Amino acid sequence: MYKIIEKENLAPGIKRIRVEAPLIARKTHPGNFIILRIGEFDERIPLTVADYDRDKGTITLIFQEVGYTTERLGSLEAGDYIQDLVGPLGKRLDLEGCKKVICIGGGSGTALLYPIVKAFHEKGAEILTITGARNKELVILEKELRTVSDKLFITTDDGSYGRHGFVTDILADLLITHSDIDLVVAIGPVPMMKAVSRITPANIKTIVSLNALMVDGTGMCGGCRVTVGGETKFTCVDGPAFDGHQVDFDEIMNRQSYYQEEEKHICRLGREVNS
Repeated sequence: MYKIIEKENLAPGIKRIRVEAPLIARKTHPGNFIILRIGEFDERIPLTVADYDRDKGTITLIFQEVGYTTERLGSLEAGDYIQDLVGPLGKRLDLEGCKKVICIGGGSGTALLYPIVKAFHEKGAEILTITGARNKELVILEKELRTVSDKLFITTDDGSYGRHGFVTDILADLLITHSDIDLVVAIGPVPMMKAVSRITPANIKTIVSLNALMVDGTGMCGGCRVTVGGETKFTCVDGPAFDGHQVDFDEIMNRQSYYQEEEKHICRLGREVNS
């Protein structure tokens, strides 16, 4: 059992929890994720580790309530317990050799971007960070990102905060004004990561973090398969970070829509039971 130490509402439908998990905290690096199960008969879901404290033995998880399990997780409070946590899983991100990096977070993907920006900052890289949301109310981790970024740019779809537009608008400008970019990292909705990968020139390495459907997280079930460079890869063991220029994003978007109706049905049943 893993105790929730702290809970915070970051934005409507977006929660942050800090969980006691000393063994996982000891070995986690930027890019790793965990799989959790709230109770014995609940589904397993993957969540990227948004932060970790090796000394205190805690990990931080940030998630958006988009389905039955994330809604259940969001209903838990400090002092409650999660039955199972497995991790760290996936490959850690290679941080070496980058002097100037553009880091891009879209929506709740900004939470997954934060440990990467923080790690590059600790390595001494120059970091230009772009974060985007639908509106001002959904902008998260602004203070934290300003602390570890050389420059932070904010966009909102409706123009209520920062620049009116999309993260790709600022990316296009930065690619013109900065000719010495070593790496672009993008985490967020699949259409956003696809757009970033199309804008970034082939000579600039572009890393995206994929959130494919996942079951066991150890490469056995094949449920998280994606096509990268024409080859089948498993997000859980080969990723979640991949070369954005090589990813078949259309395939991922099609697969993500497979169970939308079933998820809506389960959410309705869960709300009826809890009401």
